[in-house]
This record gives sequence, C-alpha cells and structure tokens, in this order.
Amino acid sequence: MGKVELNIGIDPELIEQAQRLGISIAGMDERALRLHLQKVDPAGAEARAKRWAEENAEAIKEHNRFVEEDGLLSDHFRTW
Repeated sequence: MGKVELNIGIDPELIEQAQRLGISIAGMDERALRLHLQKVDPAGAEARAKRWAEENAEAIKEHNRFVEEDGLLSDHFRTW
C-alpha cells in the first residue's frame, strides 16, 4: 500500500532554519521539527523563544496582572 500525501502547516521560520542547516524535513510534523531543531541548533531555538517573548510581552504582562488581581480561572476547581 502506498502513502497518502497530506498537507500540514509548519511555521515557515522552522522550515527556513532547517533548510539553512541542510536538514531534510520529509516525514516531520511541526512538533517533531521543533524538537529536532532544539537539539541541533539550540541557539536558534533560544533566539526564536526570546523573540516570541518580546512579541508577546504586553499580553504576558496583562495576563500576569489579571492572575495577581483575580486569581486563576481554574481556582474554583482546587480542593486544597
């Protein structure tokens, strides 16, 4: 039985990084590619994580403010 071709979405930045490193992404999904790139190019993964944190700093700040003032949305599930 042959394989079925499937279209999946992968972050273009990950594809570019893999191509730059000469890594074949055939048979990988985004999760597998992220894990592999973290192993072979930790500096690239760290730079991507830092950039994400910078791009989302305002939302993170607002979330932390909300949690500090109102608690977690799941607090009512706590049994302790």
